Amino acid sequence: MLTNSEKKWAAFTHLSALSQYCLPLGNFVIPIIIWSSKKNESAFVDYNGKQCINFQLSILLYSLILGAIIVPVFIITFLKQIPLYELTQHHHFTSNEFNFGENIGLISTGCIALFMLAVIKITEFFLIIQASVKTANGEQYKYPLTIKFLK
Repeated sequence: MLTNSEKKWAAFTHLSALSQYCLPLGNFVIPIIIWSSKKNESAFVDYNGKQCINFQLSILLYSLILGAIIVPVFIITFLKQIPLYELTQHHHFTSNEFNFGENIGLISTGCIALFMLAVIKITEFFLIIQASVKTANGEQYKYPLTIKFLK
């Protein structure tokens, strides 16, 4: 039988991942601190702490992969539009000098990756809320598409 304290700590572990909106790396540091301090006291908190950390690490990995697509695509696309002699002569550019038509495939790839990143971050927010509610009710929650870094 789970105690209210176990349920609250497990739910708080999930909710602490939302600290990423206030503190850099808060979505890793705070859940790890809570999990490591309470994991020996409760198997329920241990399970949920691992789920939370694994999910945050998975989101980080997915974001890094998408960022590795987005950043080079947009840098390459814009740098191809600016001739080197223009940069060295300090000329000013006007918007009608850019022709992105020949790079539409590359731009589309970058936009799709950017859209996927936005979807992942929005989904992350709602999954954290869902996990904390289910955990507060005493259910073991397993995040979808999570890589098991901690077993």
